[in-house]
Amino acid sequence: MSLSSPSQSPNERPLSLGVIFLTIFIDLLGFTIIFPLFPALLDHYLTVEGDAGALGWLLHQIDHFAVLAGSHSNYRAVLFGGALGSLYAFLQFFFAPIWGGLSDRIGRRRVLLITVTGTTLSYVLWFFSGSFLLFIVARLIGGAFAGNLSVATAAVADVTSRENRAKGMGIIGVAFGLGFLFGPALGSIASFHDLSSGHPDLIKLGVNPFSLPALISFAFSLINLIWVWLRFRETLHADDRDQSEVVRIRHPLHELMNAEAGPARRTNWLYFIFTLSFSGMEFSLPFLAAERFDYRPTEMYKIFVFLGIVLILTQGGIVRRAVPRFGEKLVLLVGLLCVCLGTALVGLAASSALLYVGLGAIGVGVGLTNPTVSSLVSLYSPSTHQGRMLGIFRSLGSLARGIGPLVACFMYWWLGGTITYLAAAVVVLAPWVMALPLPKPTK
Repeated sequence: MSLSSPSQSPNERPLSLGVIFLTIFIDLLGFTIIFPLFPALLDHYLTVEGDAGALGWLLHQIDHFAVLAGSHSNYRAVLFGGALGSLYAFLQFFFAPIWGGLSDRIGRRRVLLITVTGTTLSYVLWFFSGSFLLFIVARLIGGAFAGNLSVATAAVADVTSRENRAKGMGIIGVAFGLGFLFGPALGSIASFHDLSSGHPDLIKLGVNPFSLPALISFAFSLINLIWVWLRFRETLHADDRDQSEVVRIRHPLHELMNAEAGPARRTNWLYFIFTLSFSGMEFSLPFLAAERFDYRPTEMYKIFVFLGIVLILTQGGIVRRAVPRFGEKLVLLVGLLCVCLGTALVGLAASSALLYVGLGAIGVGVGLTNPTVSSLVSLYSPSTHQGRMLGIFRSLGSLARGIGPLVACFMYWWLGGTITYLAAAVVVLAPWVMALPLPKPTK
């Protein structure tokens, strides 16, 4: 499969679709495989360490925040998960533009080798994280190097024609969908197998009840590293590299606010607002399912698998046909409306059937929105700054995924599920309005 520009020969700038796809899938797998484990993680480290050290400090902060949130009986587990999930996302936020800007200077392949190596090492630390502090260090390293999503996105932009840009971004969307599909499912299944109980001698090495999910993630990441080394060919042409001696990457919000006013900056902002709403809805979804429909923790994966399947079908099929016919902007507007409608339906759902109708609409909407909005950012940006602009784009998404869950949890306790989801649906209308004046990109 080739989506390369006609002006470039296949031998000069090959599109390493498999490598890019696997890189993004592995990153999302590492981000989502831990979702079903948060309550059990807290119980384990409390048993091992009690309220001391790094865990005690974190729980002390959570207790203070819970006073404002209503102090429900499960507030510690919920906010513990939110804090750790946000930590990973915040690290992606800070490092995505750094890796993207660096790849504009030295090339995509070299940066991917560095970041995938870092991700692999983070899973090694997680495997041996007998202490909570070492577990946090592993998450810090993993989040920092997971900023390579911007590099993979830029690599797709390097080798796709402007007409086929959305198709290339659709590949990224499918990888996102598979990551969210398999990550929680693998985490849920692997949590039933405790390596430390079957091999007690390994406990002194730091092997713990959650080492198997880490081992699975490590195996995938190692395969990815080998594949990048053997199969990935540089996608950034020498003429398109940023020749600046020093690339100064400041705070991503600073970079965006000081960027030239225009459609690229507007598109970045609308993506931030959209992701803020969607990530909050996504993170609080298990609480809604448990409260209204008595979903047990071992059943939550069904929701993520359903969303993942809808995302894959939408991004792998509908987007590729809809964008050439209707254009990125119209597909984006339709996608945002679908997310708005689906989020409202989920908030009002009184039956499992209506819940899944709403989830289906959300899945279609996100499947239409993500590849088109990333395609528009790329099309509105100059070729010499693809990595940096897409790095800002990805970092804003990570920032939104860090803030969204915390805000959504607070609103869920304060206002309840129905009002929280209706509010999230209203928020999605803001990026829809922002997208209306966007110009047709030049191709």
